[in-house]
Amino acid sequence: MATLLAPAAAMFATISAATSLTGVIEGGAWLAYITVAALLVACTGLALRSLRLPTLLVGAAQALALLLLVTGAFTRNSILAVIPGPAAFAELADVLTAAFEEIKTGAPPVEGNVSILCLATIAIGIVAILVDALVVAAYAPAAAGLVLLCVYAVPSALADELLPWWTFVLGATAFTVLLAVDGSHRHRRWRNRSTPGTGVSFATVSVPAVVVAGALSAGLVAGVTITGVGTEGRLPGSNPGARTVLGGLGVNPFTSLRGMLDQGDDVPLFRVTGLGDDQRLLRAFTLDTYYPNEGWGLPDGPMPAGVPANGELPFAPGDDGSAPSREIRIEPVHWNDVWLPVFGSPRALHGLSEGWYYDRTSGSVFRERSQNPAPYVEVAALEEPTRAELRRATPTPGDVADIYTDDSRVDPRVAELARRITASADTTFDKVHAVWKYFDTANGFTYDTQTAPTADSDALADFVLNGKRGYCEQFASAMAVMLRSLDIPARVAVGFTSGYRDGDVRTITSRDAHAWVEVHFGEFGWVSFDPTPLADGRGYVPSYLDNENASGADRSNDDESPGTQQDSSPQTPDATEERTAEQDLAAQPEQRRPVSGSMSWLGVVTAVLAVAAVVATVPPIVMARRRGGKHRPRATTGPASWLPASAVVLWGLTVALATWWGVHWVATLVLFAVAAVALTPWTLRQLQRRHRLREVEQGRGTEATDAAWRELLQECADRGIEISDNDTVRIAAQRIVQHQRLDKQAKNDLRTVVTVVERSWYSSGTEWHPREAAGFAKAFHGVLDGLARTAPLFWQDRLLPRSILRNVRRKTDEQATGRHEKSAARG
Repeated sequence: MATLLAPAAAMFATISAATSLTGVIEGGAWLAYITVAALLVACTGLALRSLRLPTLLVGAAQALALLLLVTGAFTRNSILAVIPGPAAFAELADVLTAAFEEIKTGAPPVEGNVSILCLATIAIGIVAILVDALVVAAYAPAAAGLVLLCVYAVPSALADELLPWWTFVLGATAFTVLLAVDGSHRHRRWRNRSTPGTGVSFATVSVPAVVVAGALSAGLVAGVTITGVGTEGRLPGSNPGARTVLGGLGVNPFTSLRGMLDQGDDVPLFRVTGLGDDQRLLRAFTLDTYYPNEGWGLPDGPMPAGVPANGELPFAPGDDGSAPSREIRIEPVHWNDVWLPVFGSPRALHGLSEGWYYDRTSGSVFRERSQNPAPYVEVAALEEPTRAELRRATPTPGDVADIYTDDSRVDPRVAELARRITASADTTFDKVHAVWKYFDTANGFTYDTQTAPTADSDALADFVLNGKRGYCEQFASAMAVMLRSLDIPARVAVGFTSGYRDGDVRTITSRDAHAWVEVHFGEFGWVSFDPTPLADGRGYVPSYLDNENASGADRSNDDESPGTQQDSSPQTPDATEERTAEQDLAAQPEQRRPVSGSMSWLGVVTAVLAVAAVVATVPPIVMARRRGGKHRPRATTGPASWLPASAVVLWGLTVALATWWGVHWVATLVLFAVAAVALTPWTLRQLQRRHRLREVEQGRGTEATDAAWRELLQECADRGIEISDNDTVRIAAQRIVQHQRLDKQAKNDLRTVVTVVERSWYSSGTEWHPREAAGFAKAFHGVLDGLARTAPLFWQDRLLPRSILRNVRRKTDEQATGRHEKSAARG
């Protein structure tokens, strides 16, 4: 029965933690798959351990069993239905790629389709293997709680709502069972102690249950009242009027200079009323930082401070309040992001919840966390300047921040091209207009869902001079860079075209996602220019660029208008099926740096380090099991010495890089600081132990005996046994035997150690022979082995050794006493 308890507890804990996925996956089929995976892992481990196979082989067999399950359930090209081959692995790769893509573009809860089921089964299967190893093989059931906590962390961070209460109850119950198993392990490992009873008493289970239940309740209450658990910051049922929107898409705050457009499905995002026949670009945010060979993105650091967005807003640059206002109602449908799109120059926003902010400089409305916003009303100025007014505009230095004219990283060939194109232009508008016209089909530019093959090391120069093929991201990125090389303030705006009209309502979908350029014209503020040569009627050509609406004087200065023309005819939903997509912008919204090659290799390095950490962790555990719990380093070189430290370093680097990749580099620094503080006592204790063991193994007479005795007393202090400085060696040895319940072998080794220490201390002129030194070292290690067998140190005692903390407190008290005595003397 005891043999079945630990695997069963591990399986129950894994399934209980996995129920938290109910907040991010629809349906219930995934629960059946992960239950089968956890059961398979537990049964495989139980069967192979009964054959006394090494722990490493058991873990490998469990991973193989999981692979066979996944192959049989999610592939069609396997050998004998379950054995994976090249075709099956390729099919699995496609399934997992689809799963990651759905996670990237969708919002929780996602549909429980085949790809999501496969990913969930693999992830929870790996968790089951780790938990099984910790609970059954490593005798550390309580430590498995860290792995289970990671399982809860993912859906808690992704779900828009607080996870169901019953999943926390299951998790608390499962952790209580693990604590009970931990107590059972202690009883079995300390069975030679005089503790009455051989089973797990009611108190063993009830006390941890009360502690876990109390901590869980306190955490939930504190989360609601202080930190705001979930997006609503309320427990289930406490806010019955809260609006719930399932799923949603966002836009990625980065434009790429190379790549392929991922069209995806056409998902409705907004319904807009109040525009009438007007076609306007719906701006989500603007990008002000150019990253060479990558594209445009947001600068490092947090969002700007902004002002509360619900209500009246400060006038945008170029809006003096004299133009008429337009009231526009925007209803988000499947929109989930930190950005709130607006038209023109916003003057007021109504209907927003708390937490939305408006930044006048960037023209963006944003919040800290993504959300499905309720319908809102924007009061905006949509009036546009005329061509004549823009020609008269005289932008002056200092009107905008220096970042909007930064051209320090522009390829000289691109800058030379911009100067050549605008050589005959007299005004700022004429220069902008010339650059805008350059991206015409007459100059060889083509709209395509994929950029041309790479022919130049600089992506921008390659697009402008060679390939001349791409989609909106490349066109807008290139034009903005060229304008900055002319010292004209420019930035890239990301948002949507005007969609299709159905009566009084305009529907904007994910395929209307778009990028364009905004140029600063002094008193007129930021003015839009869209260089992408769209030919499907979606492009918006404002009056200051439309030849048909220009004055005669203006027309005389224009060449052919580009292929982008305004199509005022209403579009129907059927017509959208033939439109070219800009779905590339639908991605994760909370990034602050471009998702580029640097981030890709960071993910690869993180994965490689994680595998290396697992490889470095398993051998020390196996060796420790074979030594029967011997925990001290027997040698100063070899795997027994460097593997544990390497495993710790590799796990630390893995967590740090994963945090940097998925969160922010500041979070990595915080983790390092916390880890440094937490590991300081353990590090000091390890350094002391290694130094003393080295002296013992070198066998230099009194130095060896002194080091051995100090280490032995410190080992006892770590186990809560204080030995007075006035105790003789034999009295101290008697206390060690009584309190630590040493077995016969350890007693004999301790007797040898005491004899050698006494002779070394109290006999002068005695020289050690090499054989005697080796025998002393062997006996000393035998005493340490005996302590490990009869009084093992658990992870909390290793992490916070009492001997180190006692010395710190003693030094603190001595310093306080010294300061008090000095103060009294001065008095």
